Amino acid sequence: MCSFVSFRVLNKLTSPNEAGEWGWQHELIEPAGTVKRVILTSSAAAVSRARLQGDGHVLDERSPGPTLSSSEPTSHRCGYVTSLARSHVRQSKSTVGAAPVPNAVTSVPNCLSLLSGDEAEFAVLRGIERSSGTVALVHVDDVCRAELFLAEEEAAAGRYLCCSLNTTVVQLARFLTDKYPRNPVKTNLLSGSGELLEKPRVCLSSAKLVREGFVYEYKTLDRIYDDVVEYGKVLGILPT
Repeated sequence: MCSFVSFRVLNKLTSPNEAGEWGWQHELIEPAGTVKRVILTSSAAAVSRARLQGDGHVLDERSPGPTLSSSEPTSHRCGYVTSLARSHVRQSKSTVGAAPVPNAVTSVPNCLSLLSGDEAEFAVLRGIERSSGTVALVHVDDVCRAELFLAEEEAAAGRYLCCSLNTTVVQLARFLTDKYPRNPVKTNLLSGSGELLEKPRVCLSSAKLVREGFVYEYKTLDRIYDDVVEYGKVLGILPT
């Protein structure tokens, strides 16, 4: 759905996205002639940025992406444009998934902001919950394992959501308080962030991926955050 935004502007925004998506495949994959399948990855915002009312929503691969309106914040408009461009690329028979990410940006600073006290990173975390109705998490090892699984699975086709856990900022704060008492949660961030969700309004479902035989190794906050905290120390986000 597109409203209040001219198709001329929309085309101007989506064309560079599509050109970039197809360009790297044409330059790097087609000349080799040995690549049978491409696994394309992108943000869950491709489905989680849709405007939803109320609670109890379950989103999966069939869920529509965000809509576009001139009144939407920039993050929503970027999500729509990217989602549209990637939907065209997915029509290739050799692709599985959503789209490539040429420059990976780690979400570790966001996930550790309640411990580090970084207000800017916490604003990102809070913004994710506010715009999507959940804080959807998955361990990077499970993402890599899922991509290998789909690359080797003959019947794999279409989109797959890779999310092992849906939580909220409040639930994260409570967990981190109990798990890491020596590094207390910066409660001042919570007090100034407006209304917070007690439980997710939206859940991203990996039922399709699990149904085809994939098993997550990191299914709990405990398992996920053990590695996140250690990596945060290596990056200097948290004290050693």
